[in-house]
Amino acid sequence: MINFKKYIPFYKRNLKVAIPIIFTQLGGGLVQFVDNIMVGHLGAVDLAAVAFANSIFIMGFVFAMGATMGITPLVGQAFVQKNHSQVAKLLHNGAFFSLLFGAILTLLLLVCYFFIDQMGQEPRVADLSKPYYLALVVSLLPYMVFCVLKQFLEGLGNTKVAMAITIFANVLNIILNYLLIFGKYGFPQLGAFGAGVATLVARLLMPVLFLVVIMRHKEWSVYLKGFSWKAISRSGVFSVAKVGLPIGGQMLLECAAWALLTIIVGWLGAIPLAANQIANNVTTISFMMIVGVSSATTIRVSHQLGLRDFFALKMAMRASIHLCLFLNAIMACLMIGLRYQIPLIFTTDREVVEITAQLLVFAGLFQLSDGLQSVGAGVLRGLTDVKRLVFYAFVTYICVNIPLGYVLAFTFDIGVSGIWVAFIISLTLAAVLYHRRCRVKIEQLEQQLG
Repeated sequence: MINFKKYIPFYKRNLKVAIPIIFTQLGGGLVQFVDNIMVGHLGAVDLAAVAFANSIFIMGFVFAMGATMGITPLVGQAFVQKNHSQVAKLLHNGAFFSLLFGAILTLLLLVCYFFIDQMGQEPRVADLSKPYYLALVVSLLPYMVFCVLKQFLEGLGNTKVAMAITIFANVLNIILNYLLIFGKYGFPQLGAFGAGVATLVARLLMPVLFLVVIMRHKEWSVYLKGFSWKAISRSGVFSVAKVGLPIGGQMLLECAAWALLTIIVGWLGAIPLAANQIANNVTTISFMMIVGVSSATTIRVSHQLGLRDFFALKMAMRASIHLCLFLNAIMACLMIGLRYQIPLIFTTDREVVEITAQLLVFAGLFQLSDGLQSVGAGVLRGLTDVKRLVFYAFVTYICVNIPLGYVLAFTFDIGVSGIWVAFIISLTLAAVLYHRRCRVKIEQLEQQLG
């Protein structure tokens, strides 16, 4: 029997870090959520176009965002050890790596633009997706700058600044969406492209605001003011890349499974694709909450590892598991219980609503597995044990999820529901593998460092 009382201090510490991150992550998820709500009122084809564009862009976006996450555990361990010169070095080399990597990804995403017509979508869907997609691609590099600064401050234990900036940016995005999608108050009516422009403007502003805040803070500005090109080194960049790239790779593989299967759903037609996008948006909101808990777990684990306090490390990990199960159980009940009401927020098309309601049942069923795999990944990131993550993600999301989803959807003629059944199986497998690795790695570190 678990004695939950002894976990109360750890729940509080984890939540103190996690709640601002949850709001930050929800803010990031709400950008696409709001885009889809507003564009959905233009029609199923417009919604399908936005869904298709996001299914391509999201792979580069998640890879880029994940690559910056290697900064957090490295900064966290150096900070609790009061190694401030190493903290500064990690920031400078991490920023250089992220900008270089972001530029490469931007070019690759631009190349994808020229193949949109060859991806098996309906011609009208492909045409509408192109300008929206370009706006998203241009927004990638400024958003990476924001992510670098966000991950740096999270390594120092501050998660509130990113939350405040994200909330502000999302309010701006909603206002610009309304003005540009529908052409209100003299603004041009740009439709789906207007949602992309609104996202771009918000993401351009986010890193600017972050830099202003850091420069006005005495303790943080020291790390920026000491910037020198001499501080950039091959070994420094590599130290960030060898943690960040596997994290980005694991996130990319998970996201690639979603994105590739979304493209496959498009082969079933615009109606299933629109329904899939609505269900996907709902699960993204839930997932962003758990990513907040997962990111907080990374911070807490990295700090306790830096202090060599393995008891507190394991308690923080278990507290995150409890919080994750609690939050995901609530979300599962809401998804299943409100499965017919939620789609009406996006569309009045009865066929889209009916299919979405079916998918939300499957979404509710995989909530616990999704939460557990996310927290397990967060622990491994905090331990900087990230290479195994990529292998496990490849097995579960690529080798299992994609083939199984295709077979269930087309060979067994289950349609879009078959793809979501495949996700239930793959997420459960990932959760088992991640948590098994967590136990093994913690035992190894205790013997080496304890």
